[in-house]
Amino acid sequence: MVVEAGTPRLRLLSPGRTTECRRWRDFILAYRTLGVVFGGLVTSPLYVYPSMNLNSPTEDDYLGIYSIMFWTLTLIGVVKYVIIALNADDNGEGGTFALYSLLCRHINIGSHPSRSVSSSTYVSHSSHSMNSRTSNLGNFFEKSITAKRILLFIAMLGMCMLIADGILTPAISVLSAIDGVRGPFPSVSESVVEALSVIVLLALFLLQKHGTSKVSFLFSPIMATWTLTTPIIGIYSFLRHYPSIFKALSPHYIVYFFLRNRRTGWEWLGGTVLCITGAEAMFADLGHFNKRSIQMAFLFTVYPSLVLTYAGQTAYLIKHLDDHADGFYKFVPQPVYWPMFVIATLAAIVASQSLISATFSVIKQSVGLDYFPRVKVVHTSKHKEGEVYSPETNYILMILCILVILGFGDGKDIGNAFGVVVIVVMLITTLLLTLVMIIIWRAPIYLVMLYFIPFFIMEGVYVSAVFTKIPEGGWFPFLVSIILSFMMFVWYYGRQRKIEYELRNKISIDSFNGLLSSLEIQRVPGLCFFYSNIQDGLTPLLGHYVRNMRSLHKVTIIVTFRYLLVPKVNPQERITIWNHGIEGLYGCIIQYGYSDSFNVEGDDYISAVINCLEELIRNNLDGRHPNSREEEISQLANAKVVGLVHVRGKTRFQVGIQTGLSDRILLGFYEFLHGNCRSALPDLAIPLQQIMEIGMLYNT
Repeated sequence: MVVEAGTPRLRLLSPGRTTECRRWRDFILAYRTLGVVFGGLVTSPLYVYPSMNLNSPTEDDYLGIYSIMFWTLTLIGVVKYVIIALNADDNGEGGTFALYSLLCRHINIGSHPSRSVSSSTYVSHSSHSMNSRTSNLGNFFEKSITAKRILLFIAMLGMCMLIADGILTPAISVLSAIDGVRGPFPSVSESVVEALSVIVLLALFLLQKHGTSKVSFLFSPIMATWTLTTPIIGIYSFLRHYPSIFKALSPHYIVYFFLRNRRTGWEWLGGTVLCITGAEAMFADLGHFNKRSIQMAFLFTVYPSLVLTYAGQTAYLIKHLDDHADGFYKFVPQPVYWPMFVIATLAAIVASQSLISATFSVIKQSVGLDYFPRVKVVHTSKHKEGEVYSPETNYILMILCILVILGFGDGKDIGNAFGVVVIVVMLITTLLLTLVMIIIWRAPIYLVMLYFIPFFIMEGVYVSAVFTKIPEGGWFPFLVSIILSFMMFVWYYGRQRKIEYELRNKISIDSFNGLLSSLEIQRVPGLCFFYSNIQDGLTPLLGHYVRNMRSLHKVTIIVTFRYLLVPKVNPQERITIWNHGIEGLYGCIIQYGYSDSFNVEGDDYISAVINCLEELIRNNLDGRHPNSREEEISQLANAKVVGLVHVRGKTRFQVGIQTGLSDRILLGFYEFLHGNCRSALPDLAIPLQQIMEIGMLYNT
């Protein structure tokens, strides 16, 4: 049923018309996914063969490699992601973080208050509902602190690996595409290719502040052109060089490949795994599209395109055994070489953009849930809430991408690092998805094992192969991920210790009322927004403020921002406000999920809270006597006229000799991060002259 604008009548659509509209919408979304979701996956033919350290390969070797790539694309791409993982959404959101969020909401393993939000906030779009009885595995995780921490570390590692992916994808994609210049001009040196790649990446990163929406209309046509032209060249290539290439689809070629090459064949897996790079984006970007559109795009466009492109590449290499170092451009026919070079370069830029944007989204989610030191996050579109930009993240990514190109230079070493990122993220998804099947879906154990065992073995073998590449470049993503994971863990640990201290030392309403009753405490005119980390009781920072300032504003609203492990919060549940039972003292919770865009800024933010407070008073929702309603409204109006101040705490841990060694290290590093990160308030566009900071030392 559709409501037509400008008319009070309702127009009922027939089921056939509704289905047709839905199919057309899915088709449009499927087209758009080519430019956002599949950029990394469809450009993988640029660097798969060049990244493999092949040594005198034979025809049978190439047939075995193609068979491995075909079955990897089929099993991981089609079976794991398209058929299974896309059904494990968290209110339409996907990715390793969404899987962890889903687990946190069904079993008590997370420290964030996602479970207490009303049920209407996160009615699952999944067909699987939560059983009221927790499974044995769920009980184990709830009772074991070690298991909780391991699961949290796995989720953090998945997020950090995705950030490392945002560093490596632009580097390897652009470098592999620009390397095509050396085909017609062999005299061009590697340093020239690196310099051109750096220039392209500099331009790409400097344009990020304008937002992707201004150029995104070009993304899908570019990737559609790439996805269409590469399989056409692939068909031409295998018809010309090796028409019987599809006999390699038989799995026995894989068996013969390993029997013949043994350890060498196992090491070559570190390169073949790159054929599935970017498949995780199908799941991670689920929230920007929908399941059906991603399935359509992959099954009917991306998957056949990759199968035919790799068939053409392999057929060419079977007839030219030693051209694997440049396995893409060598198989492109000469008449279309330069057009394909231009398309490949543009496609590499689009693929880079998709991973850069994904990195911004991950950082935004991590900051919002207090898992990462606060950085500036800017919403670059008023219409797309997921389109964000982080200046600090952008420039750090830019520097690291340039260092990767200048430091590694050779695409093989970058490919070794890239392979580690690709398969580790996929293995983490497999582990978390298995837990979702057991704990939430309550799937029969034989079905779970039918999924877990084959994929764990397959991805485990891939992991063992890429780990051999750690000395040859694979160390880089591990170093980046370990540093980021340590930062995330230290930040999380420090924030939890502060919240624990505040909860232990919170002030009861009665004791605070007694403090205000003291003759030396004055109630001064004006409106105060006092920011607190806790909502159950009053923060000790408030008592510290009142005792030292010997005053409290006549209207004081204690505001707590509550980030939930759910994708979105209903607008009606965004702001909750109540009376603490003390004249002029109110509590306020502002909550939103990791995919919400918190758009209230400055005056809009203040107005939204005050409007809720006025509604509370007018409707007498706080249960106070009706006679005090007019007095309370008048007091609020006078406070608004006098002026507004925002009070926030600048708390620090008192790390002394009595503090344990581990706490001295962790809390010391946390204080370093806390002292150098952004504050939460400037992101709300509050004028600096309205902000007051008060300091307080917390005992460890």
